[in-house]
Amino acid sequence: MQHQNQHLQARSARGRRYGRAAGLLAAAAIAVTALTACQPIQPLPAAPVREDVTGVPLGEAMVREGGDLVMALSAEPDRLDPTTSSSLYTRYVMQTMCQKLYDIDAEGEIVPQLATALPEVSEDGLTVTIPVRTDAVFADGVPFDAEAVRTTLERHLTLEGSTRKSELGPITGIRAVGEDRVEISYERPFAPLTAALADRAGMMLSPQAIAENGADFGVSPVCVGPFKFVDRVPQTSITVERDPLYYDAEDVHLDTITYRIITDANIRAANLRSGDVQVADTISPQDVDALLKEDGVGVLQVGSLGYQALTVNVGNVDGAGEPPGTIDTPIAQESAIRMALSMSIDREALVNTVFNSWFEPACSPVSPDSPYSSALSEACPPYDPEGARQLLEDAGVETPYPLEMQVTNTPDTLRFGQALQAAVADGGFDLTVVPVEYSTLLDVQSQGDFEALQLGWSGRIDPHGNMFNFLSTGGGNNYSGYSNPELDEVLTSAAQINDVEGRAELYGKAVELVQRDNPIIYLYRQRNLTAYSTDVVGVETFTDGVVHLSDAAFIEPTDETEN
Repeated sequence: MQHQNQHLQARSARGRRYGRAAGLLAAAAIAVTALTACQPIQPLPAAPVREDVTGVPLGEAMVREGGDLVMALSAEPDRLDPTTSSSLYTRYVMQTMCQKLYDIDAEGEIVPQLATALPEVSEDGLTVTIPVRTDAVFADGVPFDAEAVRTTLERHLTLEGSTRKSELGPITGIRAVGEDRVEISYERPFAPLTAALADRAGMMLSPQAIAENGADFGVSPVCVGPFKFVDRVPQTSITVERDPLYYDAEDVHLDTITYRIITDANIRAANLRSGDVQVADTISPQDVDALLKEDGVGVLQVGSLGYQALTVNVGNVDGAGEPPGTIDTPIAQESAIRMALSMSIDREALVNTVFNSWFEPACSPVSPDSPYSSALSEACPPYDPEGARQLLEDAGVETPYPLEMQVTNTPDTLRFGQALQAAVADGGFDLTVVPVEYSTLLDVQSQGDFEALQLGWSGRIDPHGNMFNFLSTGGGNNYSGYSNPELDEVLTSAAQINDVEGRAELYGKAVELVQRDNPIIYLYRQRNLTAYSTDVVGVETFTDGVVHLSDAAFIEPTDETEN
């Protein structure tokens, strides 16, 4: 258990970025001898060093009780149901309503929330016991206890369409041991559990609401949290209000929070400047330098555990999580064509040009800031358009090879898509960019109605949360329909051990396998950029990408601020 807690709470190695592996990777670079042989790799360049600003502390500020804080969301959340949702923006809203058994803090450490301590794990790793609070109440008045935890976790495991099932590992049984302890039994050890419970899988749902609403829980969600659900106007706003039943209600300052859907980054920035909104997520790299210089506006910034990527549909014919089928196109059938696509992308040039060097190139689902990073997981296929054209010629396809890529219809994403379109032409690809509204694109990727698409993942503290669901056979978020038994075995093995170095080595092997087949082509990592009005304190954002507003408050105006 000591080793598990150590690896679960390991801090990110700030500032390490790509530099640590550069010498190793340069020495390791080799020529391509065959597609199934080891790939040539090259080190990614060192990213600009930027100082993380994760929150606006209350400090000595005199805060005003009450008020309605408005946050501008860059996209509409999907279902407000922790069991089935897949949107980062849903996590923003749910964070204020649905507390979890665990959370992460500004340093990336896992801390108890509705649990009272980190899990106790049996010597054989097959039994996990979680102590839980006894002073919490759901927003509908139902007491929170161990039985409610069992009910929630059972729903995550059994509800049709659940994207949490594979995050929780090979559970064989869950039982409440009295009111304050939950015992989870496993078929084999599962090291990523605590990290999974620090995200949507750990959000606790009212048993009464589950019974009454079933699969429609997300229409009117009921959880334990500082705020409770009020209403939702589709494509417009979501409102939550202070919950008087919350166990720490005296520390909640706002009356309500309104999440307003504003998809255009320029309009979000304009609303922030005008005072119509007090917090705005996903500030464009085109705007952030100007905002940093403005009076009355602050910017939170922190690196990301996640990634932005291009997903190629190689077998998703019946929906994510279903057994893979056959897609009879060259790019779905031939890994050489997908390799050529990856080799056509100059990640560094694209990121620096499109995002003003605010973001970082990436070729892996494992962040270089993660304690599980390694030389292999930080390796990147070469930018080699001539080699890409040769691979296409060897595959016997006509060039330029036509490919349709669906993207979200936001200005920054379209800008990147158009730059990518121009870039891959040198490698022999004719890329068509198709803009789609964000929530629609989430459905498109789940259903498999795409040839290729560009979307991202906000990232998890444990690499299992960035890989297993997306890359294992039948994973709930396996949008590409990819299946590789060798990769399944590596990812399963990595989840069974607690040793950080051992797991890092296995995740490096997993990345090597993924870069050989390229069902997902990793492109870049965003820097989480959140702007706020300086008359607000208590706003936070961490490396998992979630903006926290539970402790937010307006500053009591003074004569100086009024002038």
